[in-house]
Amino acid sequence: MTNAGIDTIFFDVGATLRYVVEDAEFAANAEAELMALVGATESHDEFYDTLEKRWKTYRKQAKSQLLDVSEMELWLQYLLPDYPADRVAPHAAKLTRLWRDHDGRRLAHEGVETTLRALKERGYKLGIIANTITETEIPDWMCTAGVADCFKTVILSSKVRLRKPDPAIYLLSARCIGSEPEHCAYVGDNPVRDVEGALDAGFGCMVLFEDAGTADREGKSPTREPHFRIRAIPELLELFPPLGQ
Repeated sequence: MTNAGIDTIFFDVGATLRYVVEDAEFAANAEAELMALVGATESHDEFYDTLEKRWKTYRKQAKSQLLDVSEMELWLQYLLPDYPADRVAPHAAKLTRLWRDHDGRRLAHEGVETTLRALKERGYKLGIIANTITETEIPDWMCTAGVADCFKTVILSSKVRLRKPDPAIYLLSARCIGSEPEHCAYVGDNPVRDVEGALDAGFGCMVLFEDAGTADREGKSPTREPHFRIRAIPELLELFPPLGQ
């Protein structure tokens, strides 16, 4: 069995543990607050058209180099390089949160909290490996959801710069949590980035959470197959029985 010998489970967050729900009022408030923080003088449409173009340019670079930058670098060098640094830099973390919020609200998939707690109680070490531009939003969600104590290691690309599918970010995560890669499992939704990265790093088990809304967003065809496929997070309890059982 592929899951035999697994004692550590890492999770992706976006589209795996949580999903985005569109909320026009929520997004509009975030956009207005972002513009106010930096003292934007352009019209709303002009300001966000420019931001979107710059964001796409940065994302293309990050994906090709498999490297992310810090929040401050993101805003000073890529998104608002023409704004005064002393106005932008102090608010970099807040700006990143607002930029994400303009997509909508992020909610946990059904059964996430109870499944995480059950896996912890079964003796598994849990961690997070996520590509993200914010350094605080995921930790804040962990606290709000009451699952912060479930995770022993949280590796975010915006903090370590490495990003999936570079196997280096998976190997770093295994080293930080104190487990050998072959004893680690990864749960993610992307059939290209998540699967290839985990398997290239030598993880013993890869579980693909099949989300029809995000399966082909990379525009690439999968070259590797996961060990297991699930359609709901609680299905993990069928794959990972209590350790020692």
